[in-house]
Amino acid sequence: MTDDPVVTAADVACEYGPVSALTDVSASIDPGTVTVVVGPNGGGKSTFLRTLAGVATPTRGTISYPATDGTHAVGYLPQSFRPREDLTVGETVAYYDALVGGGPTPDELLDRVGLAAVADRPAGALSGGMRRLLGVAVAGVGDPDLVVLDEPTSGLDRTMTRRVFESCATLADDRCGVVVATHDLPTVEPVADRALLLDRGQLQADHRLPLDGATLASVYDGTVDGAADGDTTVRSGRRLDGSAHAPGSETA
Repeated sequence: MTDDPVVTAADVACEYGPVSALTDVSASIDPGTVTVVVGPNGGGKSTFLRTLAGVATPTRGTISYPATDGTHAVGYLPQSFRPREDLTVGETVAYYDALVGGGPTPDELLDRVGLAAVADRPAGALSGGMRRLLGVAVAGVGDPDLVVLDEPTSGLDRTMTRRVFESCATLADDRCGVVVATHDLPTVEPVADRALLLDRGQLQADHRLPLDGATLASVYDGTVDGAADGDTTVRSGRRLDGSAHAPGSETA
């Protein structure tokens, strides 16, 4: 794998009839990093993740990936992951591995997310947190360059949430580019390298982490609250640290 971005979105727009879900969003995801996508409900996070994963086609703009040797390039975990309940945890990962092939073995994938000890347990008997971890393991099948996880910790307790985000960091350690949408800002902040804030379908902020003298939650609240109050400087784009920023641009 090179140091080139694993995916680049350029001026991406997604429209559903009169509804604009994304407007001119641009960002590149680097290998070996965890990028957290944050924003209010309906702000465009899921649509953006779907375009990065190739599940949704932009109305305008482009999503581009580096040239590959034909191996599976993208792993995607939607908000709703429903494995077959009659298959065991190990059989579930093996099933997807048989479809894609290459990369870590099913046992290695389960060990990566901490599920090796329950490989023989039926998927239908898993707790909600373990099911999400199984989804992360499945998203890593085929050793993809990019893994996209849409709110993988929704409804989980703090312990399971930390395990999911630690799994994201493990993926990034293997030079994978990880993109994760979440509302759990304090827990994801220590493992994330970058934050993208989407609101009303626009990229309102893009910043490298850790932030200097602020928390992700505090600057999120200021940016989103300001947008809701009609702050035109936020509408035109603000960095998470409060300095001026044009939507779609990036910072080192």
